[in-house]
Amino acid sequence: MEKQYLLGFDVGSSSVKASLVDIDSGQCAATAFYPEHEAPIKAVKAGWAEQAPQMWWDNAKLSLKKIMAEAGAKGEQVKAIGISYQMHGLVCVDKNQEVLRDAIIWCDSRAVPYGDRAFKNIGAETCLGHLLNSPGNFTAAKLAWVKENEPELFDKIYKVMLPGDYIAMRLSGDINTTISGLSEGMFWDFKEKAPAKFLLDEFGFPSDLIADIVPTFSVQATVSKAAAEELGLKEGTPISYRAGDQPNNALSLNVFNPGEIASTAGTSGVVYGVLGEVNYDKKSRVNTFAHVNYTKDLDRLGVLLCINGTGILNAWVRRNVAPEGISYADMNVMMENIPIGSEGVSIIPFGNGAERVLENREIGCSIHGINFNKHSKAHIMRAAQEGIVFSFCYGMEIMQQMGMDIRKIHAGRANMFLSEIFRNTLAGVSGATIELYETDGSVGAAKGAGMGCGLYRDHDEAFATLKKLAVIEPDETKRGDYLNAYAHWKDQLEKYI
Repeated sequence: MEKQYLLGFDVGSSSVKASLVDIDSGQCAATAFYPEHEAPIKAVKAGWAEQAPQMWWDNAKLSLKKIMAEAGAKGEQVKAIGISYQMHGLVCVDKNQEVLRDAIIWCDSRAVPYGDRAFKNIGAETCLGHLLNSPGNFTAAKLAWVKENEPELFDKIYKVMLPGDYIAMRLSGDINTTISGLSEGMFWDFKEKAPAKFLLDEFGFPSDLIADIVPTFSVQATVSKAAAEELGLKEGTPISYRAGDQPNNALSLNVFNPGEIASTAGTSGVVYGVLGEVNYDKKSRVNTFAHVNYTKDLDRLGVLLCINGTGILNAWVRRNVAPEGISYADMNVMMENIPIGSEGVSIIPFGNGAERVLENREIGCSIHGINFNKHSKAHIMRAAQEGIVFSFCYGMEIMQQMGMDIRKIHAGRANMFLSEIFRNTLAGVSGATIELYETDGSVGAAKGAGMGCGLYRDHDEAFATLKKLAVIEPDETKRGDYLNAYAHWKDQLEKYI
């Protein structure tokens, strides 16, 4: 009997990744990404960031071609398709489904004044109570920029969509979106459980610009004849899952229930937790979106904490403080004999721009408590990792104030989570158990597609083969030391805020 596969795409700003998952074994049969070097981002002006959606499609095709060849798979063996994508982007198409302009992507900041103006005009209570966030720099505000600055183009817009919606459109010829997608663009009203008419009215958007809504897990569309011929897939193959990259990362780590946390710690760091009731931070220091399993009848919210100064601080320390040529693993060995709290050295890690967790203040990175007669490079290395952890825990306290009971943190074994000191400090301060997994966004999207088309009963069956690599329990004998070090760090931070 021929093998059967699920196909997952992960549409990032640096590359598009595709993976084939063997349905019977649940294992990844092949994976590839294009381009092999980071994809270009157009910055016509400072703070702008655009990409051509056609580039995503071209890279998706190249990735797909490679994995199909690697697995020796035929189009008819692919039983469902799932899509993960870079969040908050804006794609505009006309009635012929032609893209009207390059996509304004997540890291473009031109729309900030438009979101701020709407927040002021509508009022904090209404925005936070209904959207759970400020309109900020999200998709709706980006569209407001287009309306004001490119009015002739705006008049031609038939539908607006997110990057994942665009890929689904190219696969199927159908234009639709999800509640989770609308919420990340600030188009969803959590009180009315409908598109946010008051925000559409504030910006002067016709309501028919919003695409039809389909469930996150469902047969949202099927592969068209034209796309089947172009990609070598079978016409009618269901597209049965779609989610932004952070909700999808949580799904990939089997994070679905209230109190569960998914975390990543690359250049920047993310803590994404599931909340079981509608709530928000009154200071808008974290973002709240509909999680992948949110429905009108089930409140499952993804609370997103982002720390800009994460792995980038560790990399800076390696370049500028550590002995030349040293590896990250060598750095970790050098720090092993430095006690918890780095003997009084504290590093505030916010040197990568404004931090939302600090209400968009830009306070920079700073080092405190250096004693020239006692401290070494290793103290600074450890204090940097501790400072990153402490910034995570500072944000997690906000999530706890919103009602989240944080007991377990799921993460991939990558980036900062490769460091034992980082892991132990996070467990020690938070009191949560950390579970490390072998995971990938495109594999998660493929398994989401299996759920959406009914091949899996539920997420537990879909992720039954998820490989757990390690479990880190909080060391209760050292908990007091970790908490004292965190309290000392917070004392330093409060001098700036």
